[in-house]
Amino acid sequence: MKKYYIAILSVILCMLPPAISAQSESRQLDRMIQQGMEDWHIPGLAAVVVKEGEVVFSEVYGVKEVQTGSEVNHETLFNMGSTTKAVVCMALGILVDQGKLKWEDKVREHLPEFRLSDAYLTEEARVKDLLTHNLGMAGADLLWVLDSTSTKETIHRFAMAKKAYPVRGGYQYNNLMYAIAGEVIRAVSGKPWTVFVKEHLFTPLEMTRTVAKASDIFAAGNYVTPYFYEESQGFIEVPPNLSDQIGAAGMIWTCASDMENYLQMLVGGGVYKENRILKEETFNYLFQPHALLTKADFYPTTRLTQPHWMSYGLGWFQHDYRGRKLDFHTGSIGGLIAIAGVMRDANTAVYVLANRDHAELRHAILYQALDLWAFGDNPRDWNAEILSLYKGLEQRQDERNQKLLENRKMDAPTSLPLEAYTGTYEHPMLGRVAIGLSSEGIRARFNDFVTFNMVHWHYDTFRTTPDNRYLLETNLVFTLGGDGEVKGMQAFGEEFSKTE
Repeated sequence: MKKYYIAILSVILCMLPPAISAQSESRQLDRMIQQGMEDWHIPGLAAVVVKEGEVVFSEVYGVKEVQTGSEVNHETLFNMGSTTKAVVCMALGILVDQGKLKWEDKVREHLPEFRLSDAYLTEEARVKDLLTHNLGMAGADLLWVLDSTSTKETIHRFAMAKKAYPVRGGYQYNNLMYAIAGEVIRAVSGKPWTVFVKEHLFTPLEMTRTVAKASDIFAAGNYVTPYFYEESQGFIEVPPNLSDQIGAAGMIWTCASDMENYLQMLVGGGVYKENRILKEETFNYLFQPHALLTKADFYPTTRLTQPHWMSYGLGWFQHDYRGRKLDFHTGSIGGLIAIAGVMRDANTAVYVLANRDHAELRHAILYQALDLWAFGDNPRDWNAEILSLYKGLEQRQDERNQKLLENRKMDAPTSLPLEAYTGTYEHPMLGRVAIGLSSEGIRARFNDFVTFNMVHWHYDTFRTTPDNRYLLETNLVFTLGGDGEVKGMQAFGEEFSKTE
């Protein structure tokens, strides 16, 4: 009889480990996240893990606004950043499924007004090329960092961006190409891309809180405040980035509850609750490698993951992790971060959102969750490893900043009185800059959109102070002509000519 009960108990115990294991995995990830939020100084965070179509982890932490202490919940909106790109690629895939578009269609077939600075690239560019960062064009993020204008005007100015490498012969991350992809969706579907993704993705996926226009968060309510963090100052609130002119590159806002559904669709191969969102062939095409990358083009985390290969799909970075293919992408924009990852052959997907600029705990959560649910173990302290990696990178940046200070000539005055540097400066692609006097030195206002206060550095070089929407410190250098008068200004690696 005793042997009988032991046998029965053994059967019962064999039935228990999956549930017990699931609880253990959740506890381990939860502990790591809570510790990580302290280490990285993160106000609020949401994390979701889906395995085999089931939500195995969905937790929210902290506050959406530091001053009031209002807590994050599962409906609190965070910015998706560049994880938006995968959504835009899926929207184009839906048009492919509808027979209205082919990946190899030339862009000008759908956007006759499409222009690039290189005539051959203009004619050769395919729809797929807008999504892979390897067509050959240099990035031009200053177009939306220094200005706030329409999508049409932004793309029109992008036509002046330089060719950077041979067609499909290199790699340079390019947000503006995704803005153009959004216009392709509009041209082919007859609807703005924001409306199209709501009708064909958000609605069937029951993503009721997600908004495709950043400016819609105010009406939606319950959204996080973006923050930077400095040891000496603590949390620094910054305004939400509302650059909807390049929205298809990174302006969707979403929440934990909606991400549960989105990840279920990813793990389901394009199917959600028996509703097929994308044909299997089209869905698989999104995750094929379309551009090969080097470590120089990838994330610093390769020092820890040691991949054998790296590539880019359609809206997804890709590499091998522990012998399996991982598709993932980060999102970063002004005080807000995200990361999405899917390991398709392990039927596991992860999503993280937070409201602290470049809080790289996101990478730690991704790999820790994959270890726990895709591989069934927990061999590494990812938070400690990622924290150490990025502290080392910060230290090297501090050393570069110190070198910059050491090279400053404190006793080198300006060539001319401050009034001589004032006036209007123009760049054919980046627009107009008004330089005026300020109490501390001079002030530069770009396109009546963003202002940088500047203090004299040395000679005719001035340095921006961090009291701007990007907390950016950089040098601006004025150039003199043969007559000794100011003729231009070098800013952000570009030449602005003085016109007034």
